[in-house]
Amino acid sequence: MKFVLVATLVAVAAAAKLPEEAVVPADDVPAAPVPDVAAAAPVVAEVVERGPPFVAILSDTREVPVDGSFSIDFQAENGIRFSELATAGVAGQSNYEGIYSYPDENGNLIEIRYVANENGFQAQGDHLPVAPAAPPHVAELLRIAEEQRAAGITFE
Repeated sequence: MKFVLVATLVAVAAAAKLPEEAVVPADDVPAAPVPDVAAAAPVVAEVVERGPPFVAILSDTREVPVDGSFSIDFQAENGIRFSELATAGVAGQSNYEGIYSYPDENGNLIEIRYVANENGFQAQGDHLPVAPAAPPHVAELLRIAEEQRAAGITFE
């Protein structure tokens, strides 16, 4: 019974009319400030007129035989180069071998050589970080694991 009484009071309070001073006419609501797009227009117009810098393509060679392999060799005048060779892998996957290079912000040539095959993606480059050498005890643990595998011991 108490629940019905409380629910009725809540319904009556929700349906009560607000006093006239609490209602704000739509005409009295201040408008949101309008951004000054005219000030930004010259900057936008300059970017559109200039456009992105033009970079000439020096070479673009693509070969796609019918066996699923392909090769690409691309070079642009800004120093970007991309070369890739793809062949069919032993497990039905595609194997990729390639190199790409580009000049960094200081003008140094950054070069990445990579192979992507059944063993994953392996990249090499002078600027890439190199993991530190494994601690000496890791070699001992690997030797023990190899002995266990040779003895037929497996863990799940």
